[in-house]
Formats: sequence, structure tokens, C-alpha cells
Amino acid sequence: MSASTSVQSTRIVLASRPDGTPTTDNFRTEVVDLPEVGEGQLLVRVVYLSLDPYMRGRMSTAKSYAPPVELGDVMVAGTVCQVVESRAADIAAGDYVLAGAGWQSHAVVDAKAVRKLDPAAAPISTAVGVLGMPGFTAYSGLLKIGQPKPGETVAVAAATGPVGSAVGQIAKLEGARAVGIAGGPEKCRALTEEFGFDVALDHRDPEFAQKLKDAVPEGIDVYFENVGGAVQDAVWPLLNTYARIPVCGLVAQYNGEVEERADRLPRFFSSVLTKSLTIRGFIQTEFVKEMYGDFLRDASAWVRDGSLKYREDIVDGLENAPAAFIGMLEGKNFGKMLVRVAPEE
Repeated sequence: MSASTSVQSTRIVLASRPDGTPTTDNFRTEVVDLPEVGEGQLLVRVVYLSLDPYMRGRMSTAKSYAPPVELGDVMVAGTVCQVVESRAADIAAGDYVLAGAGWQSHAVVDAKAVRKLDPAAAPISTAVGVLGMPGFTAYSGLLKIGQPKPGETVAVAAATGPVGSAVGQIAKLEGARAVGIAGGPEKCRALTEEFGFDVALDHRDPEFAQKLKDAVPEGIDVYFENVGGAVQDAVWPLLNTYARIPVCGLVAQYNGEVEERADRLPRFFSSVLTKSLTIRGFIQTEFVKEMYGDFLRDASAWVRDGSLKYREDIVDGLENAPAAFIGMLEGKNFGKMLVRVAPEE
């Protein structure tokens, strides 16, 4: 394709800000002409689009660690792309790259902002999953903050998701006991039979809190927090002295549905004091410089030898991204949520 060829991109933009749970009306599809490819840039076609819970926060103007998506702008996302045209050294047409192209079919991106992928090393979809941001979130948060020790108990909610499933498996590799919490019997079966967790508990079970207590007779040493809500309520009394709580997400609260209780904050600080708890919120990007190389080395080896298993929940068609995203926030996905925008070639 010559640099003068006009290329159009189908893209999904933020049409309005949601009040509570997002709806498909919050999104709008557009077709736009892309600019010519400049020096040091790439024209790419999006193959896989990653859907992740953090995107709900980007739809809001509430103060956060990253700026919101502006109305009319393309929804943000990590993407696996194939290069259509390159004006950069060391990257050629046909190469696959990891890029932040967002919810669209094509994009012009800076070559310095992408990472070249090796399809022979691992399936390219894993670059936005177990070998990408979700996997690194699990790896960095658990090892840097959780610091599980052999024989300790690690609990994680949303445990069949891309972060939670990796947390439990890495905990096992570190010699700890992994307790996974998920929604529904099918997901709970997968936790023990597929991902190798020691215990799987259904948070929808009316007796969940008591069953969790029975499952951790020696308490919980590490609680990897990515959900909040009722699961957090059940976990909190079971935390051991010196327990560590890496906090990477609060999915139960992302739609603004926060239950108000006057007694929560005093209980929280009382537990922090009397149990000497370590609670550390984190965004995975803060550990990239220190740990990303180690993560790629370790996780790639674990995936190759079967020590780190993963699931992908793939929906076909860019037009289905909004509905898939809404379903993911409701827990309807099973594994890493991806949209296949175009076929691999």
C-alpha cells in the first residue's frame, strides 16, 4: 500500500457518560479518514481488542490515575495489530505489534509506542492477556506487594478472570495455598480442575461467608483485591496479623453502586491497626521499569511449560465491543475478554 492511499477506520467513540451501568447508547460508531503515515509511524489494522474493567473509569470524569476519555474520542484499549505500512526501521509490513490503538479497525501510531511480537513464541492474543497487562498486574502486585511465602494462604476474587487466575497460579508456584472466589459452579470447577487452585468458592452461594471461613482455618495471609463489595466483607474478618492486601481494582463499585455504611471506616482502620495490615493500592505501570523484563521471562516460560494456564473469551466483530464490555462488567465473561476485529493472516 502506498503512502498516498486513503485509508478509513471504523471506530467506536464515547458518545455520552454513563450514569451507573453503561449502556450501548453511551457509544457511537463512526467512519473516519486516517492521516498519511509520517516518518517513524505505522499504519496498523487491529486484530485483537482487549476489554478491561479499567475502561469504565475512563468513561467518567471522576478524579483518577489517568485522564478520562473525552466525549467524541475513541475508547482506549490495548490492541494486537498487524502492520499494513511502515515508515520506521526494524518494523515491516506484516509484522504484529502490541499497540494502544483503541476501539477501532485501523490506526496510525508512532513506532516508538509499540512492541513487536513474535507469533512463534506465543499466540499473539496473549500479548493483551496472560503475557500482557493483566498478567503483569497479577505478577507485579502479588510478588511486590503480596509477597506470598510457602505455606501461606492467598485469596483472590474474580479468580477466573485474567488477573485472578494468574494470581492463584503464581501463588502456587511460590509454594502458597490458593483460594479462588468466582461466580457460579462452572467457574468454580475450572478453578480447581483447570487452574489448579486448592479451593474454589462461589460468592453467589447464600452460605459463602461461612464456607470461606471453613476453607481458611489458619486465616488469610494475602488477599489480592480486585472486586470489593460483599466478597471483601467476607474476607476482612479472616485476615491474619501482618496480612498483605494488594489493591488493583474494585469492580463491584465501578458503576457507582457503593453501599453506604457508617461503620465501615472505623472497622477498616481498627483492623489495619490491630492486625498490622499492609494495604497498598497500585497501578501496574509503576512497576514496569523494575519488573516487566522479569515478568516476560518468567510468564513466557510458565505458559510454555503449562505452569500458567489461561482462558480467552473472544467475541467477533468490532460492532459487538460495547455489548461485550457491558457484559464483562456484569461478570458474564469467562476468561480474558477479547474482541476479534479482524482475522490473523
